[in-house]
Amino acid sequence: MHPRPLEIHPLAGAIGAEIGGVDLSDELGDATIAAIRRAWLDHLVIFFRGQTLPPTRLLAFARRFGQPVEYPFVHGIDGFPEITPVVKLEHERVNFGGLWHSDTSYLDTPPMGTMLIAREVPPRGGDTLFANMYLAYETLSPGMRRLLDGLVAVNASSKADVTKTREDRMRDGARADARKEYEASHPVVRTHPETGRKALYVNGGHTLRFRHMSEAESAPLLRFLFAHQVRPEFTCRFRWEPGSLALWDNRCAQHNPINDYHGFRRVMHRVTLAGDRPH
Repeated sequence: MHPRPLEIHPLAGAIGAEIGGVDLSDELGDATIAAIRRAWLDHLVIFFRGQTLPPTRLLAFARRFGQPVEYPFVHGIDGFPEITPVVKLEHERVNFGGLWHSDTSYLDTPPMGTMLIAREVPPRGGDTLFANMYLAYETLSPGMRRLLDGLVAVNASSKADVTKTREDRMRDGARADARKEYEASHPVVRTHPETGRKALYVNGGHTLRFRHMSEAESAPLLRFLFAHQVRPEFTCRFRWEPGSLALWDNRCAQHNPINDYHGFRRVMHRVTLAGDRPH
């Protein structure tokens, strides 16, 4: 019996697609998983609605795509260290990771992808933006691409704007074994290991400077790149509902959770999938 074809509905011209007609809690066949992975590689981030995935089933689905890894700073939920709670409570003003970034690019081997499922959402607000880093690179001039192809970026977990987004979670859920700072150097332009396409791999959340340059020397070009890579035509916007699930490709996409729901609770569960060293 052949699996039913996926219902794939692109969200925007540049990035993102919703997939319907599939219950992720089922034991999905290899052909269905392969079709989902192809849609993920084609659209960079894919979304599912109305999914009832308790922690055991969430991890089982995640493992069909890669190896779940623990987040270096915050404990996972009880009994599931690979599932990180992403929470903003009613009294809090700052959200977790609330700026454009690529997940944990300060690690030597950043994650391949990230899976996020909504458990509680505010009545309005709390959307997430995503941006296509293939297009960010491909739309640069040939001269700029040649310059960037030879550069290496230094990424650090200590960059001030990111650190303050973690303060509340660090206070009540910090891991005792977390290092104070993580730092890694990666190519400014990375080649995707599955598609072979080049993607811009710097981000405003973690990238400090170019290797062999000071922060002051690096700042003008980085400012240009940070603005260029999130131009509206490279992006899509997703509105969450309870049971919505997103899977994004951390190797070629950035995201930005919008902090516009003060006074309301937002609870998400996140699984990150092990990647390889960018090259």
